[in-house]
Amino acid sequence: MRKQKIIGIVIIIVIVLAILGINNRNIFNDNEQIIQDKQQIKQENLTIDKKVDQIVESMSQTEKLGQMVMIGIQGTKVDDDSLYMLNQYHMGGVILFDRNMESPEQVKQLTSDLQAQSNEKVPLFIGIDEEGGDVVRMAEKLTPPPSQKEIGSTGDIEQAKTWAVKTAKSLKDMGVNVNFAPVADVGSNDKRSYSTDTNTVIDFVRAATKGYQQENIIYSLKHFPGIGKGKVDSHVDSSSIDVAKEVLMAEDILPFKTIIDENDPNDYFILVSHLKYPALDEEYPASLSSKIMTDLLRNELGYKGIIITDDMEMGAVANHNDFRSIGVNAVKAGADIVLVCHEYKHQQEVYLGLLDAVNSGEISQERIDESVKRIIKVKLLHLYQ
Repeated sequence: MRKQKIIGIVIIIVIVLAILGINNRNIFNDNEQIIQDKQQIKQENLTIDKKVDQIVESMSQTEKLGQMVMIGIQGTKVDDDSLYMLNQYHMGGVILFDRNMESPEQVKQLTSDLQAQSNEKVPLFIGIDEEGGDVVRMAEKLTPPPSQKEIGSTGDIEQAKTWAVKTAKSLKDMGVNVNFAPVADVGSNDKRSYSTDTNTVIDFVRAATKGYQQENIIYSLKHFPGIGKGKVDSHVDSSSIDVAKEVLMAEDILPFKTIIDENDPNDYFILVSHLKYPALDEEYPASLSSKIMTDLLRNELGYKGIIITDDMEMGAVANHNDFRSIGVNAVKAGADIVLVCHEYKHQQEVYLGLLDAVNSGEISQERIDESVKRIIKVKLLHLYQ
């Protein structure tokens, strides 16, 4: 009998210990879950700048440099060539042209595939030139906006916002997240400017930016510091705008300055032209000029957002520079993104030139990180919604 009591007590003790063990495991599991939850909350409570810093710190040098190049691709589907450019060089953005576009449904599939197969830590910028008038894409399948000159000639400022909203919605539906518009130039030899009057341009550009902001699509003011007085198409060759700085500041640059003063710099790019402005820089075109991009645009005007070059394959710069050095010189002068729209070979040369420059110390790590942080911040703010 006594032996049975002892056995019974032992059994009871084992049961109690087992129960305590289960409870302890639950407690530990609960504590682990609480810790994980706190870590998640802590992650969610990070400031946008802290999140940017974490992402940039996790990136390799090649990944960082890829963020600073935006390319055009060939064809209407992701193929081996375009996939190689994205995966080998970590390109951070793609610009689409009519050669890539057959229908809204096809473009939507293309942009979805590009995003899915880029395998980067952040999404791609996917851009397009949908200004209106002659500068539109897939005009037979989309309702193209009127030219900016046509909109401006109505005198109805609200039309600029209305068309920006319509355009933004149609682009977003296809997976496009950047529109290289509105043109902020004062006057032009074609229909790309709202007006020859500076204040009218300001009013219409301001209205257009509000439309893009409403739809949360990134827009791009162009072509800094203004090409309205230009006489030669920069697609063909270089030319100079020979007027005093005071004239440029009061007329051509004022629309850019107004938007810089009024709008969040993380909502838009500023695209820099390839023309020369001797009053600002006697030697270099704007897209290769530290006096224009850094001294004027960054420091004097106070712009803190992304600076992107116009297409580096345009004759104004391509006829006078090699592609290995052109991207290096643009970044050293202050550009955050180098745009190369057409040939894969040229895109590779620009990227490899940047890589060589960083490895040799010609471009500092600090300079690269400065641009990449701007890019990642805009992507976090706009491409995850």
